[in-house]
Amino acid sequence: MRSPNLIRRITESRPSLRKSEAKVADFILAHANNVINMRIVDLASSAEVSEPTVIRFCRAIGFNGFQAFKLQLAQQMGLGSVFTQFAVDDSDTVEDLRNKVFDTTIGSLLTVREELDPVVLEQAIHTINNARRVEFYGFGASSSVATDAQHKFFRLQLSTSAYTDPHIQHMSAIALGADDVVVAISQSGRTRALLESVSLAIEAGATVIGLAPEGTPLAKLCSISIPVNMEEDLQAATPVSSRIAHLVVIDVLATGVAIHRKPFLKEHIKKLEKSQNALRTQNPNRD
Repeated sequence: MRSPNLIRRITESRPSLRKSEAKVADFILAHANNVINMRIVDLASSAEVSEPTVIRFCRAIGFNGFQAFKLQLAQQMGLGSVFTQFAVDDSDTVEDLRNKVFDTTIGSLLTVREELDPVVLEQAIHTINNARRVEFYGFGASSSVATDAQHKFFRLQLSTSAYTDPHIQHMSAIALGADDVVVAISQSGRTRALLESVSLAIEAGATVIGLAPEGTPLAKLCSISIPVNMEEDLQAATPVSSRIAHLVVIDVLATGVAIHRKPFLKEHIKKLEKSQNALRTQNPNRD
């Protein structure tokens, strides 16, 4: 399936392109902002290829011609979803760092949003809403996402747990049944211990929802796969964490479940708010 994100599509298609077409891809990836204002003759000259080569490149990635390609590129640039992993320079000011981190994160979130299938999200929401029990599995940075998710869904009167230890995951997974759900969260989609826990849960009859990059072992193993395609540059001094994207996807699922359960949640939410207020100091600005 072709990615709806054009920059990702070009990157993924590059290994299968002809050598001359790859030159067009490389130029576009390096100068996306400039390309939207170029004529085909300008792009061909800049990439040092012929105009027919530009046309072949456009067709290779799914467009009838250069104008159709350029239109989608311009639309994507307008959405701000072409950002890639930022690079920190020693001369960067704090303002530069602020802008790089925020711009990259916002752009990455928009990219993830465009790749989420509403049908798959609805299936995941329906499955969680009707579950007897929901367990969240994650390691490393994903462990905090699992804990946050457990808290969100616990508030919706679902029986939930978050496990970040492989031994406890295994023990819990084998005790699950057909009415139970596991939400497995992984940045890489390749963590061996998590794959083993998910396999045990599936063998026990549970439904597994996976938040992981598309095409990874975890995504292929899960009953319902929600792609979160944020490959991080591990060589970067401060890689932008996919944790943020996972948290937002969890929020989408929790909001969907909350809507389904809204009729009988009103009184419960009032009680929760009252109990939480009792734990807080009084606001001196309130009468």
